[in-house]
Amino acid sequence: MHTFWYFRKEAKDIFDNSTTTHEFISIAQEIHSRCLQKLVTASMSRIRSDTNIHRGRHLSYQRGKRNTNPGTSLIKIEGVDDTKAANFYLGKKVAFVYRAQREVRGSKIRVIWGKVTRPHGNSGVVRAQFRRNLPPKSFGASVRVMLYPSSI
Repeated sequence: MHTFWYFRKEAKDIFDNSTTTHEFISIAQEIHSRCLQKLVTASMSRIRSDTNIHRGRHLSYQRGKRNTNPGTSLIKIEGVDDTKAANFYLGKKVAFVYRAQREVRGSKIRVIWGKVTRPHGNSGVVRAQFRRNLPPKSFGASVRVMLYPSSI
């Protein structure tokens, strides 16, 4: 939308200063291509370079009516809305990245790794088991779902 406004503004300036219609058309086409190029480069800069990562949310532990099972976490992956799509992620690595207070080996950033074990229900939620159980503080927190190991 903003690109079109920019194009109109530049075209108006050229129209006021151009002598022939042919000259106006050729200059307007050049401006239009420049505007499209700006739009494409702006949208490309917003695309993540690491496309082998999908985002997800830690919903809860697997649970029944009364008992929770902290060994298995429920993960909702963005854009996954059914069991068929969730089956693609079986076996994929999941990383819960968090920041700790104390520095260890030169970094305060820590990771708990896990993997997707099976779908949970019909709405695209998956179950994942982590090397160490995720803390309850992570409910609602973001996790990274890696697209490896790949079976394609």
